[in-house]
Amino acid sequence: MKRHYKGLTWDHPRGYNALAAAAARLSELDDLAIDWDKQPLEGFESAPIADLCERYDLVVLDHPHIGEAFAQDCLMPIDAVLPADALEKISNAVIGPSLQSYHYEGRLWALPLDAATQVAALRRDLLDTAVPTTWPEVLDLSKSGMVAMSAAGPHALLSFGSVCVALGASPGLDDAYIGTEPGLDALDVLAGLYAQTPAAVLNLNPIGILQLMATSDEVAYCPLIYGYVNYAAPDDPGHRPITFADAPAGPGGIGSTLGGTGLAVSRRTEISDALVRHLLWLMSETAQCDFIPAHDGQPSLRRAWADKTVNARWGNFYLDTEATLEVAWVRPRFDGYIAFQTAASALLREGFATRRPQRELLDHLNRLYRNHRPQAGRPSATL
Repeated sequence: MKRHYKGLTWDHPRGYNALAAAAARLSELDDLAIDWDKQPLEGFESAPIADLCERYDLVVLDHPHIGEAFAQDCLMPIDAVLPADALEKISNAVIGPSLQSYHYEGRLWALPLDAATQVAALRRDLLDTAVPTTWPEVLDLSKSGMVAMSAAGPHALLSFGSVCVALGASPGLDDAYIGTEPGLDALDVLAGLYAQTPAAVLNLNPIGILQLMATSDEVAYCPLIYGYVNYAAPDDPGHRPITFADAPAGPGGIGSTLGGTGLAVSRRTEISDALVRHLLWLMSETAQCDFIPAHDGQPSLRRAWADKTVNARWGNFYLDTEATLEVAWVRPRFDGYIAFQTAASALLREGFATRRPQRELLDHLNRLYRNHRPQAGRPSATL
């Protein structure tokens, strides 16, 4: 008897096309059918994960949602769905901390279907200097007026975290989100970059910024933006090719905040052998190195990122950014983090726009973090 499942992913070719194509290739002999719905990426931040899991069997999500999902008990652990030997093989094959990011409270909650992190994006035809590799070089280039900061939505905080890591300090390890010295230094970097960013960019999400870079000559360089392989194809007649490079480094090395998406199974799902086989196929070398890249996806296996054929098709996107992904920083995942991320990003944008004193801004940010941590009591979105 054929089992029918409903899945929800995000509304972008990178998030939808490969999953839909993989479902379409299922035959009558597979005893399996999957219908994929899609919603805007921002929808995953506004809709409680428990509500989505009541309506869908398979949910594509970002790792910071895992704490909320754990608190709501709405996901089935992946290590209870897939065989241990298969998961060990996947674990050894996945690039960077992509799989690690879905570990929480001793269990694995999603398969790292898609790997991404903040990297640099540039238009080589518009740059008359070498590509910046350090933050002082980025700030110097920003005086040209053609350098953009990704600050909309959650990205102001994500960029702040990345700069902190480049300065040698990992956020979210203590009661304060970040210590005073690295926090003030990171704010100084980003305030300078924000002040030089073209106004047309400030309200754009990463897809919007990349679309602007691909269709106009307003922005030549963005130091921290989530990499989208879809914009790297050198032979796309509708876009000017964008080159991707490693994120800028500091005393602590390359600083970048992990993104990507995981494929999770809701508690409502009746697991079948056919579904297990399909999930394992999606993480196989065949799917990751061939099928997913051929259908606009961004794979998570290290072998796919090193594949010469894949890189030739996508302008060396993978080889040029894999060093950043290997050392990407994993965000906190506690229940309440998403609310903190939203509120903190709005706080940083307001602070940069009004030139708020940085010590005051940092103190406010750290209080906000303490208010959202579980031990602080009921999470609050505002102070």
